[in-house]
Amino acid sequence: MSKRMLLCLFISAFAGTEAFSQKNDALVKSPDNQLSVNVQLREGKAYYSVTYAGRSIIEPSRLGLLSDLGDFSQQLQWAGREKKSLQEQYSLDRGKVSRVDYKANELRCAFLNAGKDTLEVLFRVSNRDVAFSYRIPKNGKGAVACTVEKEVTGFDFPAKTTTFITQQALPMTGWMRTKPSYEEPYSIEEAVGVPSQNKVGYTFPALFHVAGQAWALISETGVGDNYVGTRLSEGSTDGLYTIAFPQSGENNGQGPVSATAPLPFQTSWKTITVGNDLKPIVASTVATDVVKPVVKSDKLFTPGRATWSWIIWQDSSANYKDQVAYIDLAASLKAEYVLIDVLWDVLIGKEKMAELARYAASKGVGLILWYNSNGSWNDAPYTPKNRMSNSTVRREEMAWLQKIGIKGLKVDFFGGDKQVTMQLYHDILADAAEYGLVINFHGATLPRGWDRMYPNWVSSEAVLASENLVFQQSFCDNYPQTATIYPFTRNAVAPMDFAPVFLNKRLNRNPEKGNFRRTTDAFEMATAVLFFSPVQHWGLTPDNLEGTPEYLLDFIRNVPTTWDETRLIDGYPGKYCVIARRKGSKWYVAAVNGEPAEKTITIKLPMLENKEVSIIKDGEGQASVLQKQKVGTSVTITLKKAGGAVLFN
Repeated sequence: MSKRMLLCLFISAFAGTEAFSQKNDALVKSPDNQLSVNVQLREGKAYYSVTYAGRSIIEPSRLGLLSDLGDFSQQLQWAGREKKSLQEQYSLDRGKVSRVDYKANELRCAFLNAGKDTLEVLFRVSNRDVAFSYRIPKNGKGAVACTVEKEVTGFDFPAKTTTFITQQALPMTGWMRTKPSYEEPYSIEEAVGVPSQNKVGYTFPALFHVAGQAWALISETGVGDNYVGTRLSEGSTDGLYTIAFPQSGENNGQGPVSATAPLPFQTSWKTITVGNDLKPIVASTVATDVVKPVVKSDKLFTPGRATWSWIIWQDSSANYKDQVAYIDLAASLKAEYVLIDVLWDVLIGKEKMAELARYAASKGVGLILWYNSNGSWNDAPYTPKNRMSNSTVRREEMAWLQKIGIKGLKVDFFGGDKQVTMQLYHDILADAAEYGLVINFHGATLPRGWDRMYPNWVSSEAVLASENLVFQQSFCDNYPQTATIYPFTRNAVAPMDFAPVFLNKRLNRNPEKGNFRRTTDAFEMATAVLFFSPVQHWGLTPDNLEGTPEYLLDFIRNVPTTWDETRLIDGYPGKYCVIARRKGSKWYVAAVNGEPAEKTITIKLPMLENKEVSIIKDGEGQASVLQKQKVGTSVTITLKKAGGAVLFN
């Protein structure tokens, strides 16, 4: 019998222990008593386990960390434990929901290490989420700061668990050595322990189908300037994944892989969202539940829709004439913004940019400008660069942007997950908030609670996004399947700047060139709702105004980008997805088919019962049709291969 099996048998005797009736155990449950965390101390090592509705989700897994104050992974003893109930109501102005009523039970476990220093582990358990974080208090020995070198945190899944996870890239690889950038494909129902291509683990979020009977989404939140972005290690064949720190080569070798901050020092929160089905995964707000605002501003930051020339017309389109065309397109589509991408400083210049900003303002449109994040952490040549990496230069640039009426920045090509890079994200956001500028990050890490922590952060890429439709025909071919994975993974934990909605038959400025779009027009309309981003960049071009049915353009003119409520109706990653989102009294229901054959689905929509709805659905070829229909207790829709539908009232 293996050591792990012996450990599990030993601990199982305590699995049902309530409160603190056992000396070495502590138990905390969700308000509805369905989700529970049990913390145990065995032979000087701390473990936790998670169960949901009596089913094991996380088997006993290690807790602890290594720091310059001492080893908090072994030779531990209990120093105290405390439970309390938490309740908070808060609003999100850039969320998939607008109002959150957070209720959870908290367990604080305190341990002493061999040097008699204290480590606290904070667990918060709501009805669908577990979040936990480490805290090192001031030790009374004169230390003013602490460096965390490693976590031993583990996530040990039961046998027969499968994965939907995306691998970690190797540092200084990819185009112009710009990786890691969270732009790798997802596994699809792969067994735990199958090695990743790079054999350096996986990025968050990571979705697990637990023994075919439950679901768990593992992620991280609450990383500002005081910690690193962590990831999961390679998995063992029996389902154990552990927390890994950044690779030394990230950020071009600059900065340590450890994290240093003043005492008391609190780490990021690791989160586990759990359900018998996928509805809690899509609905979860744990990424914002356990964080607080870290930057305040009296400026107003407006969500909205944007046109974007680069995605189809590419680099050369960052010229004055083409941007006038896209400003006019934005005005026609009632879009709030135009994103002007790489090389605008060369092809337009600062003086003409001020003139262009005035023209856009006359049309009721704001401009967002692209910047290279560099420094020296990769070889990306695009300009403007060396403007965001230095505090003095950055603030001078932002003052000029504010002066000419620019509304925001897209900052690209970051260097990894080290604390030095997290500090740069924080500094850009803090400075931009002062100057009234919204921020969108590309070539970047997963945003970790930033939609609540920073008032002006509106989106991040951190996904294999729509530019790959232009770059690779294979991505176009696989896109329907890929689109059904993101709502359950990347987009479940934070806004995602995928940049959806394409109507060109071929994805090139020249209609005789470029990759072929495989999806139907109805599928494309559905992605405006399926993918959530407070600033949504459309893949539309000026020529789409001619020959496109007016009802499709009207849909784009009116579809919201932030929501009051979000519900998963039905779906399975890699197969299909049906999501409903509400803004005010209006519901939008998006359905997409990711399988290589036509699919007929019957969906229950109690929120629309006895109401007349408009339905954009698949027609002949890639074309769509519009129909109006009164909804009964359910609606039956046929989705073509690579097809979709959107319903709205």
